[in-house]
Amino acid sequence: MQTDETPKFQSSLKNNCDNCTAQSLHLWPHQKQLLFQNVSPALEAAPRLLMPEDHTLKKRRRVFSNPEIAREFALHLLYFAVFAVAVLGLLHWHGLIQLFQEESCKDGDLQIQSPRWKLSYFTTNSSDIYPLHKRFVRSTIPRKDKQEKSLLTIYQRMTEVKEILLQCESLVKVTNYVLREALGKTLFFPLPTCDQRLNNQITKVDPLILVRVKIKPQLLYQVLHFLKELDLLVDAHLAKAFYIVKKLMVIKQEMILGKTSKTNNEHVLKWLKRNRTHRKSFKVDCPDEAPYLLPWNPGHHENKKVKIGRGMFLKLESSASLHSIIIENGGKLVFNDAPKSPITLKARYILIRNGGELHIGAEKCPYISSATITLYGKSTDALNVEHFGQKFIGVDKGGVLELHGRKTLSWTFLAQTLYPGGLQSGAYRFDRYWGSRGINIRVIDPGTAKVLAAHRFDTHLWADESRRLQEFLRRQPRGRIVAIAVGDSAARRLTLSARNDLRELLGSKEAMYLGYRQPWAAIGVLGELFAMEDKQLYQPNGSTGMAVVRRDFQTYDGIHFTVTAFSEWVRGVPHCGFRVDVSNGVILNLMDDASSWLPGDQIVIASTDYSMHQAEEFDLLPCPGCNIYQIKIGKPRYLHMGEIVDGIDMRAEVGLLSRNILIKGEMEDSCYGQNFCHFFSYDTFGGQIKILRNFASVHLSGVELTNMGQQILGSYPVHLHLAGDVDRKGGYNPPTYVDNLSIHHCFSRCVAIHGTNGLLVKDTIGYDTLGHCFFLEDGVEQRNILYHNLGLLTKPGTILPSDRNEIMCISIRNQVCGNYIPIPSNDCMAVTTFWISNPNNHLINNAAAGAQDVGIWYIFHRNPTGESVGQFPDGQPEFTPLGIFYNNRVHSNFKAGLFIDSGVKTTKCNDNDPREILALDFARFRPHQNADPRQPRVPAVIDGLIAFKNNEHGAWARGGDIIFRNSGFSDNGIGLTLASDGTFPTDEGSSMEVTRSVFVGESINVGYNGGQNRYWGKGAYGEYRTLPRNRTFPIRGFQIYDGPVRLKQCTFKKYLSNHERHSSALGFFMRNPWQISPQNNISQVKLESSANLEVFFGTPGQWFGTNSLDGDQTSIFHDLDGSVTGFPDTFVVRADNYLVRHPGCLSVPRWNGVICTGKYAQLYVQAWHPENPSLLIAKDLYPNHPLKLQGVNRRAPYQQYQPVVMLEQAYTLSWNGSTPEQIVLYPINFNRGDWIQVGLCYPRGTVFKVMSDINQRTSGRVHSVKQYKAASSLSILQKNPSKSLYFFDIDSGILFIILQAKQTRKGHSYCSKHGCERVRILAHINAWETSSCLQTGYSNKDTSVLGHLTSLTGRVAASCSQCGAPQVAITSDPHTTYIRIQIQSQSRRDLQNGHEFAFIKVNDDVLLFEKPGLFVITVDACSGEILGRQHFDAVQTLPMADSIANYIQAIIPERSITLVCSRGDYAWPLNRMSSAFLRIGASKPIKFFTEGSFAMLGFKGQLKPAWIKIISHSVGQLAASLQQYVPLKLHEYGCPGKLKENRKDLKLFQDLISPF
Repeated sequence: MQTDETPKFQSSLKNNCDNCTAQSLHLWPHQKQLLFQNVSPALEAAPRLLMPEDHTLKKRRRVFSNPEIAREFALHLLYFAVFAVAVLGLLHWHGLIQLFQEESCKDGDLQIQSPRWKLSYFTTNSSDIYPLHKRFVRSTIPRKDKQEKSLLTIYQRMTEVKEILLQCESLVKVTNYVLREALGKTLFFPLPTCDQRLNNQITKVDPLILVRVKIKPQLLYQVLHFLKELDLLVDAHLAKAFYIVKKLMVIKQEMILGKTSKTNNEHVLKWLKRNRTHRKSFKVDCPDEAPYLLPWNPGHHENKKVKIGRGMFLKLESSASLHSIIIENGGKLVFNDAPKSPITLKARYILIRNGGELHIGAEKCPYISSATITLYGKSTDALNVEHFGQKFIGVDKGGVLELHGRKTLSWTFLAQTLYPGGLQSGAYRFDRYWGSRGINIRVIDPGTAKVLAAHRFDTHLWADESRRLQEFLRRQPRGRIVAIAVGDSAARRLTLSARNDLRELLGSKEAMYLGYRQPWAAIGVLGELFAMEDKQLYQPNGSTGMAVVRRDFQTYDGIHFTVTAFSEWVRGVPHCGFRVDVSNGVILNLMDDASSWLPGDQIVIASTDYSMHQAEEFDLLPCPGCNIYQIKIGKPRYLHMGEIVDGIDMRAEVGLLSRNILIKGEMEDSCYGQNFCHFFSYDTFGGQIKILRNFASVHLSGVELTNMGQQILGSYPVHLHLAGDVDRKGGYNPPTYVDNLSIHHCFSRCVAIHGTNGLLVKDTIGYDTLGHCFFLEDGVEQRNILYHNLGLLTKPGTILPSDRNEIMCISIRNQVCGNYIPIPSNDCMAVTTFWISNPNNHLINNAAAGAQDVGIWYIFHRNPTGESVGQFPDGQPEFTPLGIFYNNRVHSNFKAGLFIDSGVKTTKCNDNDPREILALDFARFRPHQNADPRQPRVPAVIDGLIAFKNNEHGAWARGGDIIFRNSGFSDNGIGLTLASDGTFPTDEGSSMEVTRSVFVGESINVGYNGGQNRYWGKGAYGEYRTLPRNRTFPIRGFQIYDGPVRLKQCTFKKYLSNHERHSSALGFFMRNPWQISPQNNISQVKLESSANLEVFFGTPGQWFGTNSLDGDQTSIFHDLDGSVTGFPDTFVVRADNYLVRHPGCLSVPRWNGVICTGKYAQLYVQAWHPENPSLLIAKDLYPNHPLKLQGVNRRAPYQQYQPVVMLEQAYTLSWNGSTPEQIVLYPINFNRGDWIQVGLCYPRGTVFKVMSDINQRTSGRVHSVKQYKAASSLSILQKNPSKSLYFFDIDSGILFIILQAKQTRKGHSYCSKHGCERVRILAHINAWETSSCLQTGYSNKDTSVLGHLTSLTGRVAASCSQCGAPQVAITSDPHTTYIRIQIQSQSRRDLQNGHEFAFIKVNDDVLLFEKPGLFVITVDACSGEILGRQHFDAVQTLPMADSIANYIQAIIPERSITLVCSRGDYAWPLNRMSSAFLRIGASKPIKFFTEGSFAMLGFKGQLKPAWIKIISHSVGQLAASLQQYVPLKLHEYGCPGKLKENRKDLKLFQDLISPF
């Protein structure tokens, strides 16, 4: 170990003695070498400072001044030294000796301990890597004051202060038993009898060894105290040992009493299970327990540079501040896991290299205490370490970094919806000064805490207000909460009758005596005879005390809330108000065991709305009454869903931000220097962890990182930089991993995987970070596994163009060429939570819960970039098959949840392309076997995607082939858009598919108006809700761009248009200049009744523009089975597309479309010289309705058009301008024998050369060339369609050709395997004149040979049992089975309005109720089977109430889901019966309202699930209804038999990490 100071050698070893002197320190020669090797020459003299002045120095000099005597003495000394070193070396080699720290002393600034050799407890396994390092420590230090006395004396003194239950002899026997079991027979030293004295040579024992002995905790506790009094325990681990034993005693007591209270003992039990092994097989798993470690306490010296080198094995025992630490050449630094206080190590940097090691805990022995590493420094400091920069923990070649914090649950989901303020209706707050005169009243529902009515009665000024007050109170149902607060004054016109009503209805005593301007507040329950109230006397000075009343209540689902009313005068101003708040925090119900989360920990709850900024942070509050699935927090501001909504899992993610190992950057108060302060007001120069190639071992788990990352390329919180293969393929066993990290409030990414393959990133949270979060950098990264990670609140950064927002994009121009100004939407604005630059990576169970742009983006590098240039051939990532994508969720992102499209620019800017390198660019995903486009395609499977509340797209995918299945889309601007990987002729004919999926337009997740949500307006059902994009944005479920795409076995629900916007299940890409394939097909879809607009083709306006681009006009899809239109084998097209419609089509005006029969394909037209004319094409049946196509010229030397045509029909093509000299016609999507007749307009004197060939696009080879001959008439041409003929009608100026396919086409390929058939027309035009033959030429056309046009027949009448998604719900736990419950009650008002039925629906089973009364349905919570149904007639009174109570208590079996529904008026006394509902989940007795309605989802069992719901409405409210998705076969239910989960996610994960 070195420092940067030369005068003195600073050792940080702790001084354990108080009276030692400098003369008592002596070092063996090899010990000096151990301590001072590899030090600089300036430090080699430091050991001289250790040697004290000897008082016999002169005498020794005189003796050794004789040369002969000196030589003889030196020779003998040498012989002795050689013999001693040989013997000690042999013992050392066999692990029989070790260093022990006995005394220490101080000499100036030097602190060092004097070790002496001592026998080890155990011999180590010969297979250990470090045999000397696997030893325990024991001491031979005698304590005369205790060891000279008999055991009985010590025992008697101990019993005076400790609760010792055993007699002395018994205690000795038990102690000997424990020592023998812990140490074994060979090293066991028995204690003497009680009347004997202790042998001074008995050595000290590590108490942690004794704790591992299996014995009753109470006995072990007494043994430890006994040995402590005998001074036979090593002091270093005493506190930890007693802590463990005390925890064991608590656990034992709870087991005896049968308690299940939440404790923090799990880590204790795991520690014992890990360490209670037999002595012979015991190994040191905890790095800080290694006996060779020397205590290190360097103190606080921020100018000192420390090197820990060869032979230095240090255990940091206390906080320290240093300039820097370099660990190298086999040196090791370990954090003590039992410090007196939490350890904080502060340094500018820590560099680990060449065999150096830094350990905090281990994989099998997680660190239990608290440890912090603080990295400090400013970007303006003149300090920059090569390859690492500043403010870092760096791992270079040969370095070892092992950080393992306490094992905790990383993140989970809410199991119950969290409402703003913690109450379903939200917290209520009302404050008023002037304008509140009289009695202010709030009526509150006791079951839900909702404020139902708010009124003011000016009983000071108006006499009639007292009557109104009385009428209002008498109309309220009994049981309602009433809160009263006087504003200004209320007594002057308050009648005696009104005062009496307040007394009789609310139990008020003060109302009778309310005086002028007296502040009065009261809270009561109508029908009770007691009210809480407070009243103050009015003071002439205009100020009074506050009359305030608070009263606590509880909702039916167990939430405690407080109602507050207050009234006062403040300096002549009246003030009154009300509050309805949760009481003492909000209890969250979670999906997983959160007992590892402790009070004081910090969590984050993700947004479940369009704005990612609704994510909220909370500190956990103490909650003694919480079970293992519950935690307590403060009041939330926003709505966070905790349930499955309309079949889509919208449960909010809840992540733990706190870890007991913390690495953080020390930050300045504000931005400074060149840190982009014009974008960020805060300091963004944080710390970083950087890992380079050829490191020895890196494993990070249970670590919190905050204030990390820098807005500098390559400086990220966790960065594996060009590390290559870091799994077993690279020789790492165990493979490298990043597990259970919390990376939050950081300034550049989360985990950067750069030129690294095979990394496991698991259970890691990235929250509130800048730039791409989980980031694969150069496009070469493969085989990385991202498993169960959570990223949220991903904000823009400055490093790459794709990181930047609009302002950053335009402002940062230092890497563009010339005067180019970046276009934000094209070059930038792509910040993403999971940025995947190579498809060969695996994503399982991840959540992207809010990014400025995209949740998960598969981006494609046509060439590797950065320092990975040249590693792959051009375009390889675009052809690479997709890795596993399973059960991932994306929500609350602005641009898209999932995006599969585009690439990045891989070249630097130049004059031809001035854009910055790595700006967004064109790319297409076309996966093939072995990434070889010559081999077959490999479908990319997106399995189990959940996308909701994304502003624009739930998912966008372009390429082929890509298959979406088992996915759910809800509340997105557009659910899913599928686009092909290009256009003909560059696209070979791939396809896209979505199957077994659910689409929801506007769910019951209405969101919350706040947290940067942009739009708030009326939903389809009249409710107010947050909206995507804009209040008028046309919502679409599945959007077709070009195709071909397939949609089958999908369900659509809740697509309802209103006066502001259209909302359709199926739609088309807006303002689409591209082609659309007639191969787009739909089958087996289920359009629920709530999807009232099935298809929409758009109309001109704000969003669709003129709706006249080529793709807009040619939109089409094929309804294979009639599940959309009701007519099988029909095509749905736009109403004004007369190229495909015919007289037999059926018009659907609300779609702006028609339904047609027939056979359809595409005609691909290339026009050369000139390149940009527009094309007019008309079907001969409708010459007055030509279609005008603009074409798509993507920097090609020709213009291209691709209209959809009806086969066996005739078409005429004309040009808006000069006729092209060369035209190429491709019949695409034509099967063998399919044909159309084409007429092309030319000037009359044109000379033609017409030929056909087959173009093999992949090879570029052209074959089967044929010259066309002129036919003498059109009829000859039509009679010989297979011959190579053309006919030019000179009179009309029309060239006629029949295009007929002669090759067989397969699948979705545009052409046959032999290539694409085409006809090339070369025209020599003598006169440059326009030719418009659409009108003049039709009299010469013969239409007798055209195909027969058919009308619609065979409408589908029966429902399709196989249509729709088969799943009940699309969830993030697909291994769990759910049932869908819907309960709809009816009140008396519903019956009067003609609503006849109440019902309960279990999945698709509907149980209707026609009789008045209560209905109870029981469902088995393990199987989902309906067990029974019971009706209780409202005509009966008390006997029926008893029957209901008895039915719940005695008849309903355990583990039953209980569904209760009311119909009509049940105005019968239910007070006795209402308490029975406590048995099925109610938190308090139910209050039933006369003429009201009631619905309940309960559970009879040993627990109270979070999904229980209770609604009891009074007259005037809507009938009680609820819907819920309820899980079956949960372990907590106690279902009989062994529950076996089909965990596909775990199987996939195990297969990926398995070495075989």
